[in-house]
Amino acid sequence: MATVDDVRALGSELERSYEVFVRGRLKFRVGQIVYVAFDLEETVMGFAFPREEREALVGGAPETFEMPGESDLRFNWVHARLAALDPGEARELVVDAWRMVVPQKVWRAYDSAHPDGPG
Repeated sequence: MATVDDVRALGSELERSYEVFVRGRLKFRVGQIVYVAFDLEETVMGFAFPREEREALVGGAPETFEMPGESDLRFNWVHARLAALDPGEARELVVDAWRMVVPQKVWRAYDSAHPDGPG
C-alpha cells in the first residue's frame, strides 16, 4: 500500500517541483501548475494524466483508478486510491505526471540520471 510519505520525498526532489498546502491539502507544483494533489484524508492521489488515455486507465483498473470530479474533467487529471497502489507504482505515477509539466530537457536529464526509474 502506498502512502503520501512514499511520494513526498520524490516530489520534493524533482527539479522545479515544490510542495504547497492549499486548504489543508498537500499538492506538488511546478511553477503554478499542480501535477499531484492529495485529498484531505490522504487516501486519494490526483495526478496529471493525458485526458485521451484516462478512460482506458480507469476502465482497466477501476479498483485503483477513478475519473476526477465533473468540474475537473476538462483537465489532464485522474485519481488513484493509494491503498490499491504499491509504493513503486505511486512514484512512477508522480514522475510521469511531473514529466507532463516540465520541459523535455528537464525530464530527459532526470531519466538519464535514473535509468532504472524513480527510486
